[in-house]
Order: sequence, then structure tokens, then C-alpha cells
Amino acid sequence: MDKKDILGISHFSDYFKLGQLIFDLKSTDKVQAVEELIDVLAKQKLIRNKKMILTRLIDRENLESTALGDGIAVPHARVESDGEISIAVGRSSEGIDFNAADKKKVHLIIVIIWNPTLPGLFNHLFAGLAHFLRDPHYRRRIFEAKDKTALWEALGEIELRLPQEDKIVSRAGLLRKLQDIEKKKKRATKAQMPTIKAQAELLREELDSALLTRFDKLMERYGFAVAEVDEGVCQGCNISVSTEMSSAIEGSNDIYICENCGKYLVAASPKKKKK
Repeated sequence: MDKKDILGISHFSDYFKLGQLIFDLKSTDKVQAVEELIDVLAKQKLIRNKKMILTRLIDRENLESTALGDGIAVPHARVESDGEISIAVGRSSEGIDFNAADKKKVHLIIVIIWNPTLPGLFNHLFAGLAHFLRDPHYRRRIFEAKDKTALWEALGEIELRLPQEDKIVSRAGLLRKLQDIEKKKKRATKAQMPTIKAQAELLREELDSALLTRFDKLMERYGFAVAEVDEGVCQGCNISVSTEMSSAIEGSNDIYICENCGKYLVAASPKKKKK
């Protein structure tokens, strides 16, 4: 299947079969849970080198939590593989701590492994996931599924779509974290540099080249590429953004672009918001 065909797939079920779902996870912590789901993919021969993939997933998770909030987490890694993408989903009735920003335990874990030859694939998939999982009615349907088949059928209805040009669907924290790491490089010692470079690479691997090109140009020119929006004002250029964009950014994990200075816009951190 070539890249064009993959990006033409319109439903989550094209990637996700019933055998890739665990309705009752036995694990009680996130490392165990991720390993339990990786075991499913390994047994079905959808992945190789389980140990390396698990390490990549946990390294990424430790760098920044993949919890989306509202009881859902999407651990993911970009790994050389024979296939294009592999998915495993697990449900935990008790809930597992993923260090989510909303402090809620995670009850649905969606593990995604994808091939680095298709850099846009994760954004394509995540756009569809985010659209559906933000809907409280759809989340309720997922969490109230009575059995494995009902949960699989509900998840299979997720429609996949490419991000719109004016809004890059990717976690805002991802670029914010990459910016912090790039700044650390300038102050790092020789001994610290390998670890910092490895962290940056983990983040860069799941971002589209066009997004990174803009990011790198902004970093080179201004020393920063991501600006917060505080009370409707871009902190990168001190000019107000549209009321519609300001409202959309508030509480969102999407990334927007300032129409004036061209920097990526994210919601202000709670601690930095004006009182």
C-alpha cells in the first residue's frame, strides 16, 4: 500500500482490528500497560523488536505525557518497520496514572506505532482521533461500551482527515517542549548534549517537515518560534489576535499561527496568565 492510498483511508477501523483490542487491561501502571499492548502487536507479528519499541514509547512518555485528558492517552513512537502503522487499544476499568494535565486517570490507551517513511501519517491519524475524542457524547459512548465488540465498533467509526492548512493538528506542548530543548542546547555542557539531542530527536520525529522548517527558521531569526496568547494578545509581537482565534486557542491542544508575526500560538500557561 503506498502513501497515497494510506492517506485516502477514511476510518480508524482500516488500521485497527478486533484482535488489537484488550477490553480489560491487567496492568496497574503506565509502563506495564504499554508493554501489555505491545505484546498484542508482537504476537500478531505487526511489530518486531518489542524491547526497542517499548523503550522508545516510554522515553517519549517520560519527555511529555501523551494523556489527552478526559481519561484518554495516546502513547506513540515512530519506528522503522515493515508495515505503515500498527495500533493497539486497551481499556482499564480502574484507571491508570499517566500524569495527565487534568489529573484524571486514563481509562483508554491507544498505542500507535508508525513508519518514519510516512511523516504525515501520525498527524493524519491524530486529527481524526482528536476530533472525535473531544466530543463528550462520543467519549461517553466509548466509556460505556459493554463489551469488546461494542468498543471496537465505536472506535472504528472514527473518521480520519488531514489537518487544515491554517491549523496544524498536533499537541501544542510538543512544539513548546521542543523550543525549550533547543534553548537548552545553547547552555548545555558537552556531557549533557547527547541526552538533549536525543530528546529533541524524539519530538522532531513525529512532526511534519513543513512544520519543522517554519519552526527552525523562526528559531534562527528570533530565538523562539512558539508564543503564548495571553488575554487575546500574541506575546511574540504584542498584537491582538482575532477574537475567534483567541477563543479557539484557549484550552486547546491545537497549534495556530499568528497572522502578524507568523509564530506558532499556544494558550498561555496557567501560572503566566494575568490576574
